[in-house]
Amino acid sequence: MLTSLYTAISGMNANGTSLSVIGDNIANMNTVGYKSSSISFGDVLSQSLAGSSGSSQIGRGVEVTKITPLFTQGSFQTTANGLDFAIDGDGFFMVKEGNAQYYTRAGQFSLDKDGYVVNPDGLILQGYLADAAGNITGSTGDLQITTRQSPANATTSASLAINLNAAAVAPAGAFTLDANLDGISDDPTNYNFSNSTSVYDAQGGAHQVTQYFVKTGSNAWTVHYAMADPLNPGELMEGGQTSGGVGLPPVGAAVTQALTFNTDGSLANDNNAAITFNFGNGMPAQNLTFNYGTGTLEVPPGTGLDMTTQFASDFSVMSATQDGYSAGTLKSVNVNDKGIITGIFTNGQTRSIGQVSLARFISTTQLTKLGRNLFGESFDSGQPIVGMANTSGLGKVLANSLELSNVDLAEEFVKMISAQRGFQANSKIITTTDELMQTILSLK
Repeated sequence: MLTSLYTAISGMNANGTSLSVIGDNIANMNTVGYKSSSISFGDVLSQSLAGSSGSSQIGRGVEVTKITPLFTQGSFQTTANGLDFAIDGDGFFMVKEGNAQYYTRAGQFSLDKDGYVVNPDGLILQGYLADAAGNITGSTGDLQITTRQSPANATTSASLAINLNAAAVAPAGAFTLDANLDGISDDPTNYNFSNSTSVYDAQGGAHQVTQYFVKTGSNAWTVHYAMADPLNPGELMEGGQTSGGVGLPPVGAAVTQALTFNTDGSLANDNNAAITFNFGNGMPAQNLTFNYGTGTLEVPPGTGLDMTTQFASDFSVMSATQDGYSAGTLKSVNVNDKGIITGIFTNGQTRSIGQVSLARFISTTQLTKLGRNLFGESFDSGQPIVGMANTSGLGKVLANSLELSNVDLAEEFVKMISAQRGFQANSKIITTTDELMQTILSLK
């Protein structure tokens, strides 16, 4: 009879532990990335009254055999923070604190003072690093983004799509430039049209190169290139000229460019040889090529209508592009579902600056819970399988999103009622056994 008292106590302890697990789940129902736990019970080893197996075996109560985290997918919440990540799949984020590595489903990240991507506890998010050109490498490490810059890129070529009015008349005088330092050609009647293009030197400095279009004959034009004189502000210089006799630019043999057209207005050839400029400031000479389209006489030939034409309509510039840009600093980031972090810079350029790496385990339920939404590798969980998002079953990364806890409140309340009733029923065993013992004592 005394055995029933201890059996009931084991039942009260087990159901009390169950209430603790349920309470922990309910307490963390609003914890980002939290995974609820379930409790498993097992009966205590029993033996027969006579010490032999048979139908008269009596159990000795219940024990908690295991508390297992449930790694079912939680719902997603949209946020305004671009560094809030959620995983749609089985992977884990990897974070480091010193040399210790942990795993988490909570994707609340931000930047610390050094530009590292960290969670609320300051642990640094791990990922694949990118080189200076924006190529994702195979090496992993701490993801750091705010110290990145986009270096300047010197202009090497410019492309112009324009229409030169076929009805224009060739100027009577020879083309001359700015002798009186007023910033324009001395005689506006010695050219037909002009256009300016911004180009960049190796340090990212912007320079205006002006193209003067001079009709030289039927279906024939010459383009003169001019830039601001580095030694005489406000003065324009044509290619091949010198500034104050000291040889500052533009320089080079090819100082003009001939454009020829077919009778139907299509471009025949733009003769695009490199023109050398020296923008001063101690920088070396810089070669620029101006492309006006693929002419019908070029190799390989084109239609002559893809960019520059000569039709009997007003002069117009449809597009003007060049391949240079100034230096830029990081303005914002964008993250795709593969976890690639793309930096958007103030100079309009974009470049990959890292990729979030994910890990998964063969047995996730055997991971060690460490608190703070962290899990640790254990012998029973196996080693992590690390890879890129959207591969190897790791799941995809969702930016501007957080994974909510997977706690089902209705289910927890049902479990709570069940555990409460189990606790109460076991307490009745104790009171009933006590009454029986009082009856036995009264027999005397």
